[in-house]
Amino acid sequence: MNIHFEKGIKPSLIARVTGGKLIGEDKPLTGITNDSRCVEPGSMYVAIRGERFDGHDFIEDAFRAGASCVLVDNIKDGIIPLDCCAVLVNDTIYALGAVSKYQKEKVSPYTVAVTGSTGKTTTKEFIYAVLREGGLADKTEGNFNNNIGLPLTMLKVQPGCKYLVLEMGMSFQGEIEYLSHLACPDMAVITNIGDSHIENFGSREKIRDAKLEIRSALKSGGKTILNGDEPLLSGVENGVYVAMHNEKADYYVCDIISHDCMCTTFDIIHKGKKTEDITIPVIGDHYVFDAAIAYAVGCELGLDDDKIKAGLRNFKNTGMRQNIYKVKGVTIIEDCYNAAPLSMSASLSVLDMIARREKGRSIAVLGDMRELGDYSRALHEEVGEKVASLKIDRLYTFGSDAAFIAHGAKAAGMSEENIFVFRDLDAASSVAEALLADIKEKDAVLFKASRAVKLERVIEQMKEN
Repeated sequence: MNIHFEKGIKPSLIARVTGGKLIGEDKPLTGITNDSRCVEPGSMYVAIRGERFDGHDFIEDAFRAGASCVLVDNIKDGIIPLDCCAVLVNDTIYALGAVSKYQKEKVSPYTVAVTGSTGKTTTKEFIYAVLREGGLADKTEGNFNNNIGLPLTMLKVQPGCKYLVLEMGMSFQGEIEYLSHLACPDMAVITNIGDSHIENFGSREKIRDAKLEIRSALKSGGKTILNGDEPLLSGVENGVYVAMHNEKADYYVCDIISHDCMCTTFDIIHKGKKTEDITIPVIGDHYVFDAAIAYAVGCELGLDDDKIKAGLRNFKNTGMRQNIYKVKGVTIIEDCYNAAPLSMSASLSVLDMIARREKGRSIAVLGDMRELGDYSRALHEEVGEKVASLKIDRLYTFGSDAAFIAHGAKAAGMSEENIFVFRDLDAASSVAEALLADIKEKDAVLFKASRAVKLERVIEQMKEN
């Protein structure tokens, strides 16, 4: 992705903002990118060192593609073409962050930062849908939620932007603190505390502490929207709580009704007032909660109910998240973007609900959940217990860790004849063949796994056959 600058930024300014050294000509830049394949004439190429590559190896390629400047931590003599330049810094990732912070502060949009173990991307999309009803808004795209993606998101914010919604991901302690200091949010959101990345933290309490880092650079008086059903998040200063079970929360969700597997309506009680018939074009209690957070954000910012409700009605899901469609009378729930114990459990409830409504069988195709470390077996087995408790009709597992889902389901009483285990992640075609031989009209089939599993391959194989 090449981020275009509406007004050219000079390399000398970037050198000043980053504490770097300018070498060569000082001509205005047309944009910036960290991908040498996306370089456009007059843009700056940022050379980043990664685990599998070093962007400095592509400096000459960037110049050949038309880059007029490179942001680097070292550069060979004689490599800079005439009329071009380099900004030499100690660390290009930190320099990228410094430039993005400078640019965002110039535009100064009201910034909402979102994190959580699950649901943060969907919640971000709901918040964006609400806030764009109140003015020009921008948001994190795709998985640009880390120390490279978040600065690139901030750099693309155009003058006149009123609201900016930033997603913040993490794998280790300190990551969200760094992102928070780049973004300096006006409001923070924590969707939940789950088990994602627990192998790097060791406990949910430590995951909570890492998530709360989002408040480390929260602007004075800034509010934090929190999960009011999560005891680990109670008592946060300036906390505004949203809940589906705790009636004492600031925003309490009630009267949830799913309609024809296409949309959901619900009510919210806030300060004694009930707002009725809030509609979202997806189903599942986890989506209702994400939407309720967005409602709270809009309400706290003073948007009227009509605008908030219109935004939620116009919500559009992203990527491979809960894409529900029918193929030859079979309902497919394609939810292959990612998976964690909480989201897996929520998706199973949606599967059960749809199967009951369609009066067909429920079939769960579940793959590995990653980054669970020493807790992996136990957490996969808990998902299996959920499968059994919901009386899911068929269970297909895909991957070595997912086999523990099968073990948990069997231990919880699911009949072994309804469980099918595929440990080899190269066996997508075998899973597809087994499913095609099994599924019948009116069945509902859920596909869910961590992104690394690429479970959508099974769906693609089924469609080909």
